[in-house]
Amino acid sequence: MSSIPDFWAVIPAGGSGTRLWPLSRAGHPKFLHDLTGEGHTLIQGTVDRVAPLAADRVVVVTGVAHAEAVRAQLPGLTPDRVLAEPSPRDSMAAIAWAAAVIEREDPEAMIGSFAADHVIPDGEAFRACVAEAVAVAREDYVVTIGVEPTFPATSFGYIQMGQALDGHATAARVRQFVEKPDASRAANYLATGEFRWNAGMFVVKATVLLDLLTRWHPELAAGVRAIAADPSTLAQRWPELTRIAIDHAIAEPAADIGRVAVVPGAFTWNDVGDFATLRELLPTADDGVAVLGDPALVTTIDASGFVAPRGGRHVAVLGLTDVVVVDTGDAVLVTTVERAQDVKAVVDALKAGGRPDLT
Repeated sequence: MSSIPDFWAVIPAGGSGTRLWPLSRAGHPKFLHDLTGEGHTLIQGTVDRVAPLAADRVVVVTGVAHAEAVRAQLPGLTPDRVLAEPSPRDSMAAIAWAAAVIEREDPEAMIGSFAADHVIPDGEAFRACVAEAVAVAREDYVVTIGVEPTFPATSFGYIQMGQALDGHATAARVRQFVEKPDASRAANYLATGEFRWNAGMFVVKATVLLDLLTRWHPELAAGVRAIAADPSTLAQRWPELTRIAIDHAIAEPAADIGRVAVVPGAFTWNDVGDFATLRELLPTADDGVAVLGDPALVTTIDASGFVAPRGGRHVAVLGLTDVVVVDTGDAVLVTTVERAQDVKAVVDALKAGGRPDLT
């Protein structure tokens, strides 16, 4: 698929991936790691996935602590295409800042925002969805890509699809965005066939995004446009920006007035949210254990689960089902696949116990 001349990819690269501790740390978060064993980090995979559509029109927004590492991993980006946030202000500020910078360079730009830490093996199917989303966004919609659910997940938000949009292959209006449901509601969502997972991917004209933001959060829109106009004001203006997610700032209110559309994505998508989802990305040996790293460092007997021998030491697991063992040399995590979502509690406990050096 050829590039779209006015299309820019925005890649928010934030967070510390606390559910993947001790692999992911605040100083070296998950998007900087190769977690699939394919020889590239998650952010490198994201850039490779969007490059056929965006060419060199890629802007990464990351924390100031990670900017140098991002530039090192993405040498094809000029330094000015990596925007370094002085502090976390949630997704809306990051995406809006990138949109404002792009708007000044290319007033007619279409932008697509794609998280740095997601895994999508079928790049062609992904790009086909994005191309349709760009076509819909030209009609001044905010467009999201809704991933077709494969099970009643309770850890994702959902998008309810409404009436089909004329003139487009699969796009539909968005009826509503729904927060993470309980198991019963998630099952009901799947039964209707109307719901898609909210993967946080948005395609929209840069000016439309910022003008809609002006409608509901005028100070935030004015702030990022002022920073784009005069980058020397970043340190002064950034702490004043509203801290809010793009879903709450733009997607939900815009859906209420009929300005949001969805393109359903039938590709496999993994947000690598914890060790249970990471396990799904890796080949599982005949003994039922998935290994991230050197399999020669792992011995298992009557066991299943996930092992990451990143510390270089030999790890042996005996008689445990669906276990998670992660050794990074300075820390060892032992839990179960079932409790993988709770690893963040370990990070919280370490911080409370005065061990930020481990987080």
